[in-house]
Amino acid sequence: MTEGTLGRIVSGPPDRGGHIAFARLTRTERLPLTELYRRSGLVARLLLDHGVRPGDRIGILAANGPEWVLLDLAALRIGAETAGFEPGKFTPGGLVARYGLRLLFTDRPEAAGVPGAVSTDEVAAAADGPGDGGPLPPVTWGPESVTTVKFTSGSTGEPKGLGATAGSVDSSLRAVQQIFHHGPGDDLFVFLPLSLLQQRYWVYSALLHGHDVTVSTYEAAFAALRRVRPTVVMGVPAFFETAKRQMENRLRRSGATGGQELRDAGRAVFGDRIRYLWTGSAPASPGVLRFLTEAGLPIYEGYGLNETCIVTKNHPGAHREGSVGQVLPGKEVLIGPDGVVSVRSDHPVNDHYAYAAPGDSEKMFRPGGVVRTGDLGRVDEDGFLWIQGRADDVIVLDNGKKVVVRPVEEALRADPAVAECVVFCPGQTELVAVVSPAAVPADRTAISAHLERTNARLAADERISRAVVADEPFSIGNGLLTSQYKPRRARILDAYRAAVHDPSEGIHAR
Repeated sequence: MTEGTLGRIVSGPPDRGGHIAFARLTRTERLPLTELYRRSGLVARLLLDHGVRPGDRIGILAANGPEWVLLDLAALRIGAETAGFEPGKFTPGGLVARYGLRLLFTDRPEAAGVPGAVSTDEVAAAADGPGDGGPLPPVTWGPESVTTVKFTSGSTGEPKGLGATAGSVDSSLRAVQQIFHHGPGDDLFVFLPLSLLQQRYWVYSALLHGHDVTVSTYEAAFAALRRVRPTVVMGVPAFFETAKRQMENRLRRSGATGGQELRDAGRAVFGDRIRYLWTGSAPASPGVLRFLTEAGLPIYEGYGLNETCIVTKNHPGAHREGSVGQVLPGKEVLIGPDGVVSVRSDHPVNDHYAYAAPGDSEKMFRPGGVVRTGDLGRVDEDGFLWIQGRADDVIVLDNGKKVVVRPVEEALRADPAVAECVVFCPGQTELVAVVSPAAVPADRTAISAHLERTNARLAADERISRAVVADEPFSIGNGLLTSQYKPRRARILDAYRAAVHDPSEGIHAR
């Protein structure tokens, strides 16, 4: 696949300029992409010296940083697969055997003594050497070659592994480039874990199209944004909700109400060069999208799964508020008689899970490159996709009425006092929301008032009878959010089951 994304990357150093930056809390390291490529050759030689060969798999369990990017590029350059493991979700013990790794590269101190584990310090030392590592064996990445194993965020059980094909990577990058035209002058800011394959797309894009890319972490993101001044920020909805709160706090302190002051608050958070913001992976609040756009920060929502890559995307040439955009080239959206969205890809990510329980692959993957998403949706007359919720999250009341909970949850979440909420239906008789407060202590008065306003706008069967306020906000750390900041419904119900089922608990609707 010499003409494809990966084939072009491994065929020689980038020739269009561009830099990569690694932004931490207080400092930023910036390298020309040609220097990144040179160092990746040294790391590729390190892999070969460790016995890694084409088709072998290496694991990477580390925080975002130069070593992560160098290992990924080095593996591409010698035809090896990567498996990215997110710190906090995986621990070093047992990974080598379970996932068939030749080696596990990690920055985790607890990996000392784990068979097959190699410290990323060794990668950093190799990358500091002279030269470029010398000629490497020729590599061919065919469309169906697996380049990396990625893992689903999964709300329950062990994450499922999925081998992503080179063709799916190439197809997604080409489609995105056609609508956003990233190039010199752009700086794409990414901070979610590099174990998520889409985050690495933007490094590949920089190598191909000559723009800059900045790699940071969630913890350092807001501090780094003001220093780096990117043109594009890729983030999950929870990140942009935090940004909105920061901007509102600035306006509140200054006594301003909007207009130029709102745009100034946006520049204070994101810098003064934003071309657009990108969000996906979970439903975004319409209020957040509107707020940021009014601040001169156009934000575009999209849709995709690990199993499909990017499927739809709003963009400057085609944007409809509330939708997740039009279908990208190489993808086809199919709506079943039950309203469930399926996606057909010219270049599927894969047709099965690499690691999953028996029957899991059959539930998701269908013949002909089709994936059944489990999401409810519709496509309008102009080809925009609207996601209405999860098929599994349709509640059937004892009177037979079906309630799609996502619009109800979105309505209750549209208040500064509520960070997140999940609706349950104990006994099929009432709707009960478990609310993650935006602050501690929770503003129960504001939550109660918003509950009343929300119920007034909902149909009778959709009204929430009680709101159970969580003891602490949902987070990745307490296991109630996935790595992409989606609520883990089953775990939330387990944590608050007693309160959900006790009619005396929570804030009661009047």
